[in-house]
Amino acid sequence: MKNAELTLTSLAGEKLDLSTARERAKCAGLSSMTIAANEMAPLPLPTPDMGSDDLMRLGMMYSTGSGGAPVDLVSAHMMFNLAAMRGSLEASVYRRELSKEMEREDVAEAQRCARQWLDQGRIGLVA
Repeated sequence: MKNAELTLTSLAGEKLDLSTARERAKCAGLSSMTIAANEMAPLPLPTPDMGSDDLMRLGMMYSTGSGGAPVDLVSAHMMFNLAAMRGSLEASVYRRELSKEMEREDVAEAQRCARQWLDQGRIGLVA
């Protein structure tokens, strides 16, 4: 099977080609992620229509390695950051606690990725 023919389904049910899935994973902080052709599990990636609860859930998935997500503290911090920007007080608490366990450079990377998603208009701020 050629890469161009492979499609994956995000947690939001969105069909993604392999290059789009890898791009989103990289932006989410999963730069070392590899996707085998036979791995058809949903990718835990944020989508523009996700609310604070969904983003919070993604942060929990990345922070614990559950639901098909690898343990990735940079991605977890990014998701908590996006959820907090969408109005989740709980996410801001988790983000602060998680940042205590992370290297300063990793926190900065998570913040850069969150800003990149915002700049690309993928995730909007709370009104």
